[in-house]
Amino acid sequence: MKVKPLYDRVLVRRLDSKEEVKGGIIIPDTAKEKPMEGKVVAIGSGRLDKAGKAIPMQVKVGDKVLIGKYAGTEVKIDDVEHVIVKEDEVLGIIG
Repeated sequence: MKVKPLYDRVLVRRLDSKEEVKGGIIIPDTAKEKPMEGKVVAIGSGRLDKAGKAIPMQVKVGDKVLIGKYAGTEVKIDDVEHVIVKEDEVLGIIG
């Protein structure tokens, strides 16, 4: 399935966090926090200003980004968890 976000929305696939800590203890899925890092899978065309002119997106497909733990709307696409967020919910791009 192919999804194209609208306007200033960004489709992000959350990156898996490590399952083991330094002590070698494996953390079960139910105790893990949502990862804050993700990879941009698709972007919209950008938001519109008051004059109706499109403002280009600052993130691009393939960027590794930081997002809030509870930001956006979670969706499942081809059995893979994704989240759709507005561009202003992206906290930063990881270099």
